[in-house]
Amino acid sequence: QVQLVESGGDLVQPGGSLRLSCAASRITFKAYAMTWYRQAPGKQRELVASITSDGSTNYAGAVKGRFTISRDNAKNTVYLQMNSLKPEDTAVYYCNARAGTNNFWGQGTQVAVSS
Repeated sequence: QVQLVESGGDLVQPGGSLRLSCAASRITFKAYAMTWYRQAPGKQRELVASITSDGSTNYAGAVKGRFTISRDNAKNTVYLQMNSLKPEDTAVYYCNARAGTNNFWGQGTQVAVSS
């Protein structure tokens, strides 16, 4: 079956950086729009950043200028480079793949920003 496997989550100090990865299998990766979402404790899941199949990107206002989404179609992987991390970035980060009616989610990776 389709798998999206996130990795790279960790505990980091404020101002630090992390790079999340999401490796996809059993999908035609290049045809999918890929999106990172996050969910903090007690809050709804929210969109962080997305990248279309042709490479167009979109960011939530809270992360614009600090986070960068990218994709490597040869590796079936989408990345989220997160810089200047803040405590409010603490959340479980989820990878989503969508194309037409196909919609898949990963299991999430925990990011904690704390001193």
